Amino acid sequence: MRIQLFITCMIDSLFPQIGEAVFEVLSLTGVEIVFPTDQTCCGQPTYNAGYHDHAKRLAKRTIETLTRSDDPVVIPSGSCAVMIRKEFSELFRDDPPWQQRAQALASRTYELSEFLVDVLGHTEFQASFDGRIAYHPSCHLLRGLGVRSQPLDLLKQVEGAEVISLSPDCCGFGGVFAIDHAEISSEMMNRKLDAIESSGADVVVGADVSCLMQIEGGLRRRGSSIRCAHIAQIIAMKESGLR
Repeated sequence: MRIQLFITCMIDSLFPQIGEAVFEVLSLTGVEIVFPTDQTCCGQPTYNAGYHDHAKRLAKRTIETLTRSDDPVVIPSGSCAVMIRKEFSELFRDDPPWQQRAQALASRTYELSEFLVDVLGHTEFQASFDGRIAYHPSCHLLRGLGVRSQPLDLLKQVEGAEVISLSPDCCGFGGVFAIDHAEISSEMMNRKLDAIESSGADVVVGADVSCLMQIEGGLRRRGSSIRCAHIAQIIAMKESGLR
């Protein structure tokens, strides 16, 4: 099988090591990976901020980039996957030709863990981690895509790891929500951090780097030794440890 990898702008700009882990994980399954080099932001930040005209321009570029072939699109981010699978269609509700193109793209777009488990049926990567993993189910992944068990199916195959699932409470990031409602965001984050610290976790794992960035920032300000990692970093990990 050949797939198109949509890496997301946050991973590309801020967390390239996660992009490398995603590539390694997909390579281990035997799929052929195509990386469209002219991909950019999917437009979610501007869409959430209410700048829909700008979001449409970015959405059109993404649609054009990812419809040059009919190969499945894999995204290591629940939030970006929601944008392409659901919000693109909403953006173009008054533009039937573009809405049709958006819906066609949505039908073959998958979040990473969803693709690995539901499409490939691949959960065993011979990864190992000696410690307790706390899994954070991000809002877009859980509520937007309905992806619940797939990340846990992958994590439970990690040798030596004790896996616990945190409550599905929001971490408080929510894109521009954390800026527009900073005090509420901080309180939500603190509640999440309290739950993480009381869990005895060595590492917090999620499928959205935005949540992980929010959580790790809060943990660092508390002086915590708990780290955050994208799920791809864990299932690609051998004895060398996190990238």
